[in-house]
Amino acid sequence: MFGIGMPELLLILAVALIVLGPKKLPEIARALGRGLAEFRRTTDDVKREMQSAADELDVRPDSEKPADTEPSGEGAPANTISPAGDPAKKE
Repeated sequence: MFGIGMPELLLILAVALIVLGPKKLPEIARALGRGLAEFRRTTDDVKREMQSAADELDVRPDSEKPADTEPSGEGAPANTISPAGDPAKKE
């Protein structure tokens, strides 16, 4: 996971046991587990909200899309050049 093998993990646990003591180590591990579980739940909620917002934007009908996403007029604007090279005429 973080490049820590079994010998390194055992060394870390042994140092933690010596420093914290056998009574405090299970309490700290339990608190760490609860914190990680809460973090995972929060990130899952954020991912779910982001996905639902993205889905809502993708599914929105054309009538509800903002006006600047697609041109709404018929024909070309008056100041554009047509493919033949002549300026387009107003209709």
